Amino acid sequence: MNIAVIIILFIVALFVAMCLHELGHFITARRAGVKVEEFGIGVPPRFFAIKRGETIYSINAIPIGAFVKVAGENDPTVPRSLAGKGPWTRLGIYAAGPLVNIFLAFVLLCAFIALPVSVIASNGLMVRAVAENSPAEEVGIEPGDIILEVEGQPVHTQGDVQDILNSAEEGEDITLHLLSNGQEEEISLKPELDPESQQLKIGVYLWWNIVSQVEEGSPAYKAGIRPGDAIHSINGQLIYNEDSMSSVLSPVAKGEKINMILLRDGEAVSISLTNNGYETLPGVELQWVEGAHIEQERLPVWKAAYQGARYIIYMPVLIIEAIPQIIESPDKALVGPIGAGQLTVEVVRSSGFSSMLFMASMISLGLAIFNFLPIPPLDGGGMLVAFIEGCRRGKRLSPRTVHLAYTIGTAFLIALVILITFVDIWRIPKGFGL
Repeated sequence: MNIAVIIILFIVALFVAMCLHELGHFITARRAGVKVEEFGIGVPPRFFAIKRGETIYSINAIPIGAFVKVAGENDPTVPRSLAGKGPWTRLGIYAAGPLVNIFLAFVLLCAFIALPVSVIASNGLMVRAVAENSPAEEVGIEPGDIILEVEGQPVHTQGDVQDILNSAEEGEDITLHLLSNGQEEEISLKPELDPESQQLKIGVYLWWNIVSQVEEGSPAYKAGIRPGDAIHSINGQLIYNEDSMSSVLSPVAKGEKINMILLRDGEAVSISLTNNGYETLPGVELQWVEGAHIEQERLPVWKAAYQGARYIIYMPVLIIEAIPQIIESPDKALVGPIGAGQLTVEVVRSSGFSSMLFMASMISLGLAIFNFLPIPPLDGGGMLVAFIEGCRRGKRLSPRTVHLAYTIGTAFLIALVILITFVDIWRIPKGFGL
């Protein structure tokens, strides 16, 4: 997709997320009886305005977000002012904007998850590697074996295997129907709980091909292909049957580089070799799973909603777990509007237009998380002041204390914005390395 189109879509997504954020403040303020003097789209100077009741609705010249101007934000003596409301009412008004962004992120994420996706399906799945000291190794499963059924259910995709394992009880045996050395057999094993993913595993790595032999001295051998490897992709295209490999190799001009990703045990290995008119890899014998093909798969709406909600609910946990990486590589963790735009371009260009929904969801979620930071003058700062006053049974903090907090918070945010902008600009030539 054209970079200019992606950038325009990013700007639209950011603009919509910011406008809906302010709309959340506007609606809750009105419902709480706070006088809203102006609801503006964009930043002044004012381009167009109309007054309805006591509120001015304006369209402004600079199309960056939106704003809500309420009466007496910091002056409780003003009639129907925000500051004149109780602390819990003010906390709800401040929280409304980020909460709208979270809801928007949820809707967009569900829509993205519910989109049909292309998956590889076949008549079973090939074992390309077996983990050491795993249940699979204990019962003698070997690379090249093909899993046809698990617990009597045919398996066609990698998700099928994990779904069946997820439905099993920890500590119970399960039955696998295998094709091994041309002979069908059944074996039983006991899956083990993986502490990292909290899922039952049997200790196999699956794919749709495996290198059974490589002729020594061949270009493939010199490039680093070895028996037991699986070919994941060539020039960015997944390899799942002989036709998919020849269709990728055929258009490559003689003398050009062929870039390959190999699966070796639990790791991905990158290699390259020069094309000499190949439609197959000379000197390499491959074993394939029969019937491998691409088909469209779509999750039911309720499953998409469950996964979307689960992702958002666990986001704080993911952020906490990522803190060591953030400290180690702040250049990748600190992302402002410029960096978010660059990341959107890289993701959409590598993963397709549908990923724009995912990025729009992350933009809205990021806006919510940023505004929840307990730093005045962000929404989180207003929520913190309101929460403290609520715990003090409505006793207000002194105006001097609040003013000092807002001054320090504003200075900190200005410094943070400058730092993040510098990091974003410095990162542009390097990219995110997707």
